[in-house]
Amino acid sequence: MAGLAIRLRYNTAMDTIRRHDTGAAVEDVQHRLCMLGMLDESQVTGTYDDATALAVLAFSEKGGLGSQDEINEKVWAALVDATFCLGDRTLYLRMPYFHGNDVLQLQQALGALGFATGALDGIFGAYTELALRKFQLNLGLPSDGIAGAMTYAAIHNLQHSWVGKEASPAAGYLGFARAADVLERNALCLFGTREFTRSVASRMSNLALATNPASKILSADTLLVAPDESMLLVHIVLPDEQTAESVPRVAYEDDETLALRLTSAIDAASMHPARIAVELPGTVWEEAGAGRSAQHFAITLLDALCTALSQR
Repeated sequence: MAGLAIRLRYNTAMDTIRRHDTGAAVEDVQHRLCMLGMLDESQVTGTYDDATALAVLAFSEKGGLGSQDEINEKVWAALVDATFCLGDRTLYLRMPYFHGNDVLQLQQALGALGFATGALDGIFGAYTELALRKFQLNLGLPSDGIAGAMTYAAIHNLQHSWVGKEASPAAGYLGFARAADVLERNALCLFGTREFTRSVASRMSNLALATNPASKILSADTLLVAPDESMLLVHIVLPDEQTAESVPRVAYEDDETLALRLTSAIDAASMHPARIAVELPGTVWEEAGAGRSAQHFAITLLDALCTALSQR
C-alpha cells in the first residue's frame, strides 16, 4: 500500500477518485480513513460508496480543504500526510520540506524530551533539525540530523518519557551557524569533480535553501550562469585529487577548529574569483553508506562555512 501511496501522491496526472470507483486505490483511501477514525474497518470494501464519500467530506472540511467528497490531488496529498506514522520514512532537512503527521509526532517527542523544535507544525525545517541533532548528540548517536532507524529506535525506547507529555517551549533562536543573514549575504559556488563530492556540494546547497530560500550558497549544478567575481568558489575534493598550489586547501576534520581554519583559508584566497578547496577524508563516514556519509559531510561543512563567514 505504501508504494502505491507514494506513486499516486507524486503523479501530477492523478485521476480524481469518486463515487462508484473501485479498486486498490479506493481501498487504500478507505484504509487511511480508518487510520484516522473516520471509517470503520468493516467499511473497507474497495468501492467508493456513500460512506466513503461522507468520510472524505468530513476529512476535507476538518483539514480546511473545502467541501470535497472526492479524492483529487490536493485531498490525496493531505490524506497521505495525515496518515504517516513516526518511523514510516527517513526524515531530514531538504527542500521542499518533509511534512506530515510523522514529522509532527517527531516534533512532539523531541519537544517533550526537552529538545524544542519551534512550532509544532508538522514541517521538518531548520528548528526541527537542530532539535534532532541535539537529541542525537545527547544519546551518543551520530549527530547528523537524519531521523532514521537508530534515531527511531532511541525515541521508541524513551516513549515512557514523552508519550502524553507536552513539548517544551519553543527556542527563541535557531542556534545554528546557518543563520538566515549569513546565507543571504554571502555568495558561494560549491562544486566537486567526483560523483561523491558533487553529491556533497548538492546536499549543502539543498540544506542552505531549505534553511533560507533566499540563500546565495549554491552548488555549481544549480547555477544558470557562470559564477562572477563576487562568488567564493569552494572546491570539495578527495585526498587523491590535486589542486593548484595557489589555492588554499583545508583538511576536513569535524571539530571546533574547522571553522577557524576555513576563515583563514578564505582570507588567504588570492585568485579572482576567490577559491578554496576542502579535502574530505574519503567517501565513508563511520561505516555509513554513501548517501548518509555525504549528508553528514554536507551538514558539518555547511555549519563550519557559515560560522567562518559570520566571523569575517
